[in-house]
Amino acid sequence: MPVRNDHHEQTIVAPAICAGVGVHTGRRVRLVVRPAAPGAGVVFVRTDVTDRDNRIPVTGEAVVDARLNTMIANADDVRLSTIEHLMAAMAALGVSNAVVEVDGPELPILDGSALPFVQLLDRAGFRRQEAPVRYIEILKPIRVEEGDKTAALLPCDRYEMRFEIDFPTPVIGNQVVDFVVDEATFRADIMAARTFGFAHEVEALRQAGLARGGSLENAVVIDGDQILNPGGLRMEREFVRHKALDAIGDLYVLGAPLLGRYEGYKAGHALNNKLVRALLAQPDAWRETTRVPDFALAG
Repeated sequence: MPVRNDHHEQTIVAPAICAGVGVHTGRRVRLVVRPAAPGAGVVFVRTDVTDRDNRIPVTGEAVVDARLNTMIANADDVRLSTIEHLMAAMAALGVSNAVVEVDGPELPILDGSALPFVQLLDRAGFRRQEAPVRYIEILKPIRVEEGDKTAALLPCDRYEMRFEIDFPTPVIGNQVVDFVVDEATFRADIMAARTFGFAHEVEALRQAGLARGGSLENAVVIDGDQILNPGGLRMEREFVRHKALDAIGDLYVLGAPLLGRYEGYKAGHALNNKLVRALLAQPDAWRETTRVPDFALAG
């Protein structure tokens, strides 16, 4: 999330269109990202729903399921799944306001990373808006746990992230990333990292009605101590980089960039949303500020 010197909101210049399959539904969907007015935030619209309110504004409370992806819903129970990769791209590129139209129940997975969404937004172009950016400044530590998994937000004068994963398979093992969340780092080190899964879990997921659109084209698949994808990995520590990508998208449901440090250990979408809700439930732990303090620009 670039800390821009002028601290103004941003939208896109022109509509941007793409299409693909949903990783869980297997359904082909068309997606259009459109410019939005200052202060509008990110709003998804299910264009295939015509009998009730089809607009789903993104908020922390709008997340209704976060087991294998981030699903949001509105008061009429219109739902939309797998928003996290597009949300990460908009967060990192500083897109404050956008309307995202989707003609199905799930965003397209594309290649399983945020790279195609970054390319989509780049093609649309960016327009500075007059409204000042609202930053969420973390004032007190917030921490949530589930078993051995943890996620925390800590006070910091810029947006930082540390993520650690630990899997028994030697293909993954223990991996850590620790970085400043800004546009340059996201483009260089995070956006191309793909989602991943294990071959032995695929059949169970499909019997549960999930992963119907998953393939080696949109996920890294691990079988024992082997990676099944013919090209192997795109980068060193791709697995933990993707978990960090997910976290950036999951935290952007707050609707504003952070001034704080996120630390996650084996965390996933559900724990990230639990952290978001814990933050919102403790109003003395954060504040909105429309201008980054000068010391945050150092470094």
